[in-house]
Amino acid sequence: MTDQEEDDRAPRDIGPDKSLLVLDDDEPFRRRLTRAMERRGFEPTPAESVAEGLALVRRAPPAFAVIDLRLEDGNGLDVVEALREARPDSRIVVLTGYGAIATAVAAVKIGATDYLAKPADADDVEAALLSEGEQKPPPPENPMSADRVRWEHIQRVFELCDRNVSETARRLNMHRRTLQRILAKRSPR
Repeated sequence: MTDQEEDDRAPRDIGPDKSLLVLDDDEPFRRRLTRAMERRGFEPTPAESVAEGLALVRRAPPAFAVIDLRLEDGNGLDVVEALREARPDSRIVVLTGYGAIATAVAAVKIGATDYLAKPADADDVEAALLSEGEQKPPPPENPMSADRVRWEHIQRVFELCDRNVSETARRLNMHRRTLQRILAKRSPR
């Protein structure tokens, strides 16, 4: 979708309180999402850490929140929990580049409205924030391929193992040479 098409769309009804917390430590992504949500009628406040997110929640709990699960100074679920306590009617979407069923269940149990895997675009986020009750938003237009999900997972484990190929191969239960071939390739689409 082009910027012109986005500007030509009729804004959806957000409600009287348009406050939105955008909590993500990926600065370019946070900036893009903040701008995109502002164009959609929200009043976003960006934050980059758990500490900053908790301070914003205590000061003025927002009606909506988009919270990254893994932040440099901790877990975004701490902010989800604090926001749910401060404002039970808030709509919270948890974003993460490391999708797992266990964390999705934990996020929903403590009060997240929805759970999206990165890269989620602003349309996906808006649909999740504004979905009603049990109605689920439509599936993403361009979901990651299975090969891309696998590649992302391998990259994540590789980084968590401090880029140690042998340790990563052991943890992924894969042969070291196979892992080296995968790491030498470009990311799949």
